Amino acid sequence: MKLETRNGDHRWRLAVRGSLALLRVALSGLPLIFFALFYFYPLAAILRLSFTSAEQSVAGMAALWRDSYYLRVLWFSVWQATLSTALTLAFGLPAAYVFARYQFRGKTLLRALATVPFVLPTVVVAAAFAALLGQNGLVNTALGGLLGRDAPLRLDNTLTLILIAHVFYNFTVVLRIVGGFWANLDPRIADAARVLGANRRRVWFEVTLPLLMPALGAAALLIFLFTFTAFGTILILGGPRFATVEVEIYRQAVDFFNLPIAGALSVLQIVATLALTIVYTRLQERASLPLDLRPQATLQRPVIGWRRRLLVGVVLGVMLVLLLAPLLALAYRSIALGGEWSLRFYRLLQQNQRSSYFFVPPLTAMRNSLMFASATTLLALLLGVPAAYLLTLRQRLLRAILDPLFILPLGTSAVTLGFGYIIALDEPPLNLRTSPLLVPLAHTLIALPFVVRAVLPVLRGIDPRLREAAAVQGAGPLRVLWEVDVPIVARAIVVGAVFAFTVSMGEFGATLLLYLPEYPTMPLVIYRFIGQPGLANYGQALAMSTLLMLVTALGFIAIERLRIGDIGEF
Repeated sequence: MKLETRNGDHRWRLAVRGSLALLRVALSGLPLIFFALFYFYPLAAILRLSFTSAEQSVAGMAALWRDSYYLRVLWFSVWQATLSTALTLAFGLPAAYVFARYQFRGKTLLRALATVPFVLPTVVVAAAFAALLGQNGLVNTALGGLLGRDAPLRLDNTLTLILIAHVFYNFTVVLRIVGGFWANLDPRIADAARVLGANRRRVWFEVTLPLLMPALGAAALLIFLFTFTAFGTILILGGPRFATVEVEIYRQAVDFFNLPIAGALSVLQIVATLALTIVYTRLQERASLPLDLRPQATLQRPVIGWRRRLLVGVVLGVMLVLLLAPLLALAYRSIALGGEWSLRFYRLLQQNQRSSYFFVPPLTAMRNSLMFASATTLLALLLGVPAAYLLTLRQRLLRAILDPLFILPLGTSAVTLGFGYIIALDEPPLNLRTSPLLVPLAHTLIALPFVVRAVLPVLRGIDPRLREAAAVQGAGPLRVLWEVDVPIVARAIVVGAVFAFTVSMGEFGATLLLYLPEYPTMPLVIYRFIGQPGLANYGQALAMSTLLMLVTALGFIAIERLRIGDIGEF
């Protein structure tokens, strides 16, 4: 009797596993179809544009290597990204060490604040630095009053301002990736080296640094990727003097309608980002190798003694000035521009003025952004959760192919995606060129990797015995999914949803190419106002930037409250 019961349980478990696997495969078809239609198809259209016509392809590719201007654009993209990466690591490593090794009050709040700039739209970051360090910014106003001359600090349209903005923007990448890895490393390895006679310098270079290299490499590659494809910060803070490949794609496609050159540049950037993405995923795999990692709570020390207090105080002080000063300057200038405290620029956002770029009042952009972000969140969850399930399947080859595939949009230029949508989705059966749906579709593609990376670690952590126990009690596959998986993954799904929402709220590059005049978004309104002369336009850009900053900051604070420990890669 017992033997029959065991055989029955075994068959039931196999049936549950088989049904769940079939359900996963069926659901996982959705993200693959979405990727085929809205990622590979547009990219293939760019390739077709560049290579189908031999004359055009040769002319486009030849122009890239013959014209010194494009070589300078490529060279600038590489070396400014290298410099930005090195500076971000230099500023971020001390903070990563302090957060990894010390306990202090307000640590969770500070880590959340440090992450806010990363989810801010690039146009808001650019507006914040213009409000702080621009010709008429707070620092120049204060210095001008002290020194008795106008604008003593000349940083407008300079590389210095671009680099500062890039450090501000990517600081948290080092703090999260390197700091999170460092916090679990067993310090007894370094202590053993000291006992054997190694000094601090030798311990750092021969023990700690090699252990940190996978995390350091992953952070450096991610920062290089983000800055190599920088768009909003270069376009607004660099002015006409500077252009990355991303900016040049936009100028060639929109300003000059030179599609062969834009296509050739897009191909060049896709190849570069694909290579970097593959390297990034390989480094992630190396970072996940088993080490003697220990709980953070057992490794962190209290801040006792003047040396530790001085170290922690200096590091946190520099971090707060770097991260908070631009944001506070932005909010302050939005109500104090013109010499008096007023909400005038917020009220102007409700008016539909003549000769405007848009057909609707600027404040309508908030409604549009919220509408697009809601649609993006829904789509990203419908596609991202099944994609994460697909990555938990046991087939190693399938995972090896799909893991970098689902992260590819993170490293692909948003402008390139928008450009691909314009040339690919303009004829039946996918004639969406005049549809506002293009914007949430593009946003979904960009937000999808964040949802997958938020949900995947939790899914992989579910003990399979929980599902088996539910199945033994008579639960069917759907009930197992609903009563075991969903309660465990629910908070991670909410985190992914907030990520998708904030990414969509701030997306700028693809939207600039795809939006319709009656459906502007908040980043587009900010960009257009910044590009127009006059105090009222600049004031409205600051007011809209402050509103957008508040929305994205609230979203990310919600993420911190819902995060399960340190689970999640972002």
